[in-house]
Amino acid sequence: QVQLVESGGGSVQAGGSLRLSCAASGRTFSIKAMGWFRQAPGTEREFVAATSWYSGRTYYPDSLKGRFAISRDNAKNTVYIEINTLKPEDMAVYYCAADSTGRGTKHLVASYDYWGQGTQVTVSS
Repeated sequence: QVQLVESGGGSVQAGGSLRLSCAASGRTFSIKAMGWFRQAPGTEREFVAATSWYSGRTYYPDSLKGRFAISRDNAKNTVYIEINTLKPEDMAVYYCAADSTGRGTKHLVASYDYWGQGTQVTVSS
C-alpha cells in the first residue's frame, strides 16, 4: 500500500502562485508515476500533470501547459505542483495520485491506484 498526503492548499488571489506538496509513504518503491488531478464541484476529475517517478519525464494537458509545473524529490518521496498566475477557474480540490504499474496512460484517472485525500485551492478575484 502507498499512502499519499497533500498539503499546501489555501486561499490565493487571482494572479498569485501556489505550490502544493504530496508526500508518499508505505511501499514507495512500487511507485512508477505520480500525478495531480483537480475536481471542481459538479465536474469530473481533471488531469493536471504527471511525472514518471524515476526518469522525471513530465506530462501536461495542452490546456494547462505553461502555468503548471510538476516536480519531484525522490529522496523525500514527495511530488510538487506549482501553479502560477492563478485564475478563478483553477479553484478546485487538488488530488495527487500514484501509479504502481507504470502501464497506465498518464492523464486517465483509472491509471492510478492510490489517491490522497485532496487539498482545497480557493482563488479570489
